[in-house]
Amino acid sequence: MSVAALRQKYHRRICKEILRETPSSKTASYPNLADGGSKSSVEIAWGLVRALGCSMRGRRLSGQTIGKRFEAATREYLEDTFRLLHHLRPGQWHYFVDKAISSFDQYEHLAYLDKVIGQDLGLSTALGGDYIVKPDIVVGRAPVSDEDINLREMILAESDAVATHTPLRRANRGTTPLILHASISCKWTIRSDRAQNTRTEALNLIRNRKGHLPHIAVVCAEPLPTRLATLALGTGDLDCVYHFALPELMSVVKNVGSEDQLDMLVILIEGRRLRDISDLPFDLAV
Repeated sequence: MSVAALRQKYHRRICKEILRETPSSKTASYPNLADGGSKSSVEIAWGLVRALGCSMRGRRLSGQTIGKRFEAATREYLEDTFRLLHHLRPGQWHYFVDKAISSFDQYEHLAYLDKVIGQDLGLSTALGGDYIVKPDIVVGRAPVSDEDINLREMILAESDAVATHTPLRRANRGTTPLILHASISCKWTIRSDRAQNTRTEALNLIRNRKGHLPHIAVVCAEPLPTRLATLALGTGDLDCVYHFALPELMSVVKNVGSEDQLDMLVILIEGRRLRDISDLPFDLAV
């Protein structure tokens, strides 16, 4: 199956399991990815619904249910598409939802730190907490055996005193944890407080690691480009923001005729801060 076909499958699942109509006192209804208090948000959201061919039938969903379903659909899409790119990025990959970063090699020390701080009121007051983040989706790579390393030719001998500390080599530690390859936050919609939380988690990953920095990305379905900008603009904490239907969003925003929203969308795309969900597996292969 091609990346395009998997993208269509992803959208069908979102249409079937997540998108719903929300009643409003101001308008008859609006899609649950829109802000009912914003005319532009509602208009663009309806355009996305039509572009994706969604019917939005079924009972209303809570915000927590929407978030969990969006995470599950995105995780499955990434696993399916990244498998297609195995020849570009070989390895034994594992995909999780809500798994603590302390389970991975670069952040294993945080479990001990959290335990010590929790037992000492003075340290807890001075240093604070919240070291152990649970990203919505994480991708981990398993360390490799010497047999795999030497598959084509002898690269490492057991007696060689080289490459004895790298986490990629399974023989270096008895129970080597997975290596965190990517941390992906899923946001069905974006509000200012959620944007701040996402950046805080990203900075936690950057500052508290021991070793290689994982990819740090956000996947969202927010219809308003100006709200996408609250996460996408700027550099240093997030690799990039990925929209679940970027070409469709561009087409809808053009048709709506909102110059401010279109200008911002162009800035985000041309500034390489916003990409489509289909770009993400290729970026993870870097």
